[in-house]
Amino acid sequence: MTGSVTTEVQFTGNDIEVGARVVEALVHHAKATGGAPIVYKDLLRVARIMYPKDVVLDRAVAVGIGTKLLFVEAFCAAHGYPNLACLAVNRTTMRPAGRYQGDWDADQRAVAACDWSAVDAQLAALAKASRANVRLKPRKERPADVSWYAYFCSHRKECAWIKQEDKQEIVNLIMAGIDPDTAMKRVHAARADIGDDA
Repeated sequence: MTGSVTTEVQFTGNDIEVGARVVEALVHHAKATGGAPIVYKDLLRVARIMYPKDVVLDRAVAVGIGTKLLFVEAFCAAHGYPNLACLAVNRTTMRPAGRYQGDWDADQRAVAACDWSAVDAQLAALAKASRANVRLKPRKERPADVSWYAYFCSHRKECAWIKQEDKQEIVNLIMAGIDPDTAMKRVHAARADIGDDA
C-alpha cells in the first residue's frame, strides 16, 4: 500500500529529513527490543549512531521530536503499518506525549509483530515526494541565528521561558524556512506537549 503524508502540520525539510531517520531508528529499535519504549533523547542517539555524519540529524533536539513523530505516524498510516511513534516516550512518565491517540499496549504489540522489511524503499520514496511539496525557503545557520537574535532582542519578555535546547530548535525551524514568531510558538507548543523531558 502506498500513499502520501497528510497532516495539519506543515512539515519542513528538517522534519522530513530527521523524521525519516527517526523511522529507521524506531524500526531498528523495534526489531532489537521487541517493541519496548524508548525515550526521546535515546531515540535521537540511536539515529545518530546509525547516521554519524548526518549534519541535519546532529542538530536535532528532543524538544523538536514531536513533528518528527507526526511524520513517522503519517508514514506508517500511508503504508498500512502500525504506529511506530508509539515507542517514543517521555522520560518522566514513560508514556507517549499528550497528543498520542490510540491503544498504547496494542500499538506496541503490533509494532513488535510487524514485518518492516519493505520500509527502506517506501521511506525513501515518500521522503522524496514529501520534500518536493515543501514550499519553505531554507536558510543557512548564521542568517537564521541572526534572525532569531533580532526577534529575541525585541521580544525578551515573551521569550523568558526559552532554554538552550528550545533556542536550538527555534534556529533549526528558522533554518528550515519558518519565521521566528511561528518557530517560537511551535517550540512553545512542543514544550507544553512533552514537558521538561527535552
